[in-house]
Amino acid sequence: MTGLESTLLKLVVTPALITFATLVGRRFGQAIAGWLIAFPWTSAPVSFFLALDHGVAFAAAAARGSIAAVAAECVFALSYAHVRRGWPLSLSVASVSYVVAALVMQFVALDPLPLAALMAALLLITSRLLPSGAARVHVREIPPAWDLPARVAVTTSIVLIITTVAPALGPYGSAVAASFPLFASILAAFAERHSGHTAAIDVIRGLVAGLFGFTTFFLVIAELLPPLGLIAFVIAAVATLLVQATSLAMLRRGATART
Repeated sequence: MTGLESTLLKLVVTPALITFATLVGRRFGQAIAGWLIAFPWTSAPVSFFLALDHGVAFAAAAARGSIAAVAAECVFALSYAHVRRGWPLSLSVASVSYVVAALVMQFVALDPLPLAALMAALLLITSRLLPSGAARVHVREIPPAWDLPARVAVTTSIVLIITTVAPALGPYGSAVAASFPLFASILAAFAERHSGHTAAIDVIRGLVAGLFGFTTFFLVIAELLPPLGLIAFVIAAVATLLVQATSLAMLRRGATART
């Protein structure tokens, strides 16, 4: 795939994804949108392009970095959820927290399998530490006409920037840049602007539930890409779908328990 083809793919897939996730959120709730957006929509293509451009060893090392970055995403989720002073401050604190946690995680020397097990435990703990939705205040607004185009423009621009600079950062830096919860950030910020902080927490809760599948995807890539080659991406996609089906059931059960 040429650089032009890759850019065109991003210009098509990214707007389609954020549009789909936005409409899903409006129809089924922000938690489901957050769960959907936790699929490795950005990082998986980046991983694939890294394998094509830099070899399977580089991409496998980056995949291990993506697993480690789940800890940073947990810190992001908790920071955003517990900072209740408007989305700009919530997102700023969460983003800085993500970077700091990612820097710390580069010193954790674990193989992919035990690292993934540790991340699964962290995700379970994070889901328990998120604020309860019991005190939810419903604030319904009709989104303005510019809402969806703004989401698409902001998200697509940032995806292009991240995927352009990621290879220059090395395997771990590439993983950290590609694993930043970009789509969740956009959804949470717009949800909070229109419906309050609790709506943003719903997005975050869905993100955390969906990160089990994210972790699974990169565990498969880290373990199977060197021996099997690009077919590992197909196996990883199937494994992710199976795990995400379970996490969606858990998310719906938790929503029922909170109501």
